[in-house]
Amino acid sequence: MPPLPGAGALVVGGTAWHVVAADVDPAWVVAAVAHDPVAAPLGARFLSALADRTGLSPGVLDAVLVATATAPTPAVQLRALVEVSAAAHPRVERALHHRTGVRVWQTSDGAALLTLGQGVAGRWEVSLEVDPSARGRGLGTALATAARSLLPPGTPVWAQVAPANTASLRAFLAAGYRPVCAEVLFDDPSVQRM
Repeated sequence: MPPLPGAGALVVGGTAWHVVAADVDPAWVVAAVAHDPVAAPLGARFLSALADRTGLSPGVLDAVLVATATAPTPAVQLRALVEVSAAAHPRVERALHHRTGVRVWQTSDGAALLTLGQGVAGRWEVSLEVDPSARGRGLGTALATAARSLLPPGTPVWAQVAPANTASLRAFLAAGYRPVCAEVLFDDPSVQRM
């Protein structure tokens, strides 16, 4: 499996570390971040320079969270999750672009959607979306919790969340996920997606 399905490059970093996975000279990276090697790799100036150097477009700077899969529990309180085929939905389209083996579930009333597939370096990644009319009732937390029971116990389950999406961030934190790093995926700007 390629390390970056659907992405041409990746910058990931945490407390006092970073990795730049891109087809560029490592010496160029070292020189470009020399003024602040801890913070610069995920800063706008370096990400823009990397985009110029690779011809790729940087995506959102996401917080990356992880939890461990648990034994199956009731999927979503008061709402059953139903596995569905991958349909034309922006959340599913994004998952299909960045992950392999994508599976999709939705609540029986169609108010929420959960995707699970293998993304960066083969890690299992979850994403979810709750219809605006169903928000504020704990459904996001229930979905994030349910995702942990869809894989064998002990398997790490990863989520990328835009820090500005505070509702999603709170849902994943409440479901037991913990922040471990931040990352930016770079895509080919000529590829059209929903």
